[in-house]
Amino acid sequence: MPRSTIVSAPGKVLIAGGYLVLDPAFSGTVVSTSSRFYTVIQDREVKSSNKIRVSSPQFLEATWDYEVSFDGATVTVENAATNTSKNKFVHLALQKTLGLAVEAKGEKSVQASLEAGLDIAIVGDNDFYSQRAKLEELGLPRTLKSLAEIPPFVSTKVHLSDVHKTGLGSSAALITSLTSALLVHLDVISDKSLSEDDSDGRRLAHNLAQYVHCQAQGKVGSGFDVSAAVFGSHLYTRFDPSVISDLMNESNSPTKLLPVLSASNPAWDYRIEPFKLPPLTRIMLADVDAGSDTPSLVGKVLKWRKDKSDEANALWKNLDQLNQSLAQTLLHLGKLHDKDPKNYTESVKYISTLQPVQWQANPWQPEQEQPVISTFYEAHRISEQIREKMREMGTLSEVPIEPPEQTKLLNGCVSLAGVIGGGVPGAGGYDAVWLLVCDPASTAPDQSPTERVEYLWSQYKELSVSPLSAKESLAKGARIESLDKIPGLKDAIAPSS
Repeated sequence: MPRSTIVSAPGKVLIAGGYLVLDPAFSGTVVSTSSRFYTVIQDREVKSSNKIRVSSPQFLEATWDYEVSFDGATVTVENAATNTSKNKFVHLALQKTLGLAVEAKGEKSVQASLEAGLDIAIVGDNDFYSQRAKLEELGLPRTLKSLAEIPPFVSTKVHLSDVHKTGLGSSAALITSLTSALLVHLDVISDKSLSEDDSDGRRLAHNLAQYVHCQAQGKVGSGFDVSAAVFGSHLYTRFDPSVISDLMNESNSPTKLLPVLSASNPAWDYRIEPFKLPPLTRIMLADVDAGSDTPSLVGKVLKWRKDKSDEANALWKNLDQLNQSLAQTLLHLGKLHDKDPKNYTESVKYISTLQPVQWQANPWQPEQEQPVISTFYEAHRISEQIREKMREMGTLSEVPIEPPEQTKLLNGCVSLAGVIGGGVPGAGGYDAVWLLVCDPASTAPDQSPTERVEYLWSQYKELSVSPLSAKESLAKGARIESLDKIPGLKDAIAPSS
């Protein structure tokens, strides 16, 4: 029976640590999303030795054929002459993963895995791409309920180069799911290594995905997006870029991959600390129809930091303290829940019907609920201070980190009942917002915080705001999947007749 391997990897939202996460002196709070990329690898039914076909069925003309050749310890992956376009991300992922596999398992083992040839299908959950056009086509309003009516892995009806992304980290999730699936399929790491939160196999998958992602982008970024795709939500401190500098500049003489990318290489000094959002809360994300060019924003902020280092370092130190306080406050809420679930649940239900400014105003508040409510208010207060400092950084560096249009939208959101906080994710700009809202089992007869936010977004006139359906991924990072358990996946990857 033909072998098949399926690995998924989540998207990301950086809720605290924008810009600072580029510096190993600071950390960022990254939330992984329930929206995922899936890579399905199957041995070909019609034997086609050393041939790999990769398809992205959500796009037009998105099939690429590759030919693999071996010369001793060297493996080469070449675009087939029949390809009408190139896909740098996929090509690099294949080349580097097969190269690593030959080093780890030997040429014969890898050749045996490719004896029948491989069919690889890659799809992403609908959230990774704007669904505005699809909702319009179906005559549906821009709501979470409407998004649930769109079939999973729906076709974008455009070429890959023309798709409107929503900023969830599609390239990092795609590369992580593809390279990790290949590592499992080629027996470099075991299935089991992806069922453990931390293992040498998972760390090797992380190091490889970071390297391939950096190669594909032509630079070494902070890596928080790949880290979220591999490990799920966490507090992230970046690795020293020098760990892969020899691999990035390999034009002179090829460097062996395994000694550098191995989980046992101590030069990989990134730090992953546990994090998850508090119980009975949910993250809400929106795609705002006005794009930002992240590299240009980052370049300007880093130039300001270099030119005005005293001013910048003082602000970054202040911001870092706030970012750390927010993460610890949210984690503390989790502990309060574990200690006293009943009063925690009652507290969330209570503040879900009130604006943050009213949360602590009730003189008859039961004493046992006060620690929970005051901690939620603290999270609200800190998130607002972070926004203020991010705006200050934007003003000083002349970069629209939280532009006035976004400030107005966010101010409207965070003044709603049951909204804990929010901001512009990552590097900021015009294209997205995130909110953390209370999500109790019921707020009847009142509207839920989620419904209030949805209503504000749907009525908002000054910017076009469209919700995403993602929540936090409770399944953490990259993981092995079963074809029958993911709704719509089997149909999505079926060859079109």
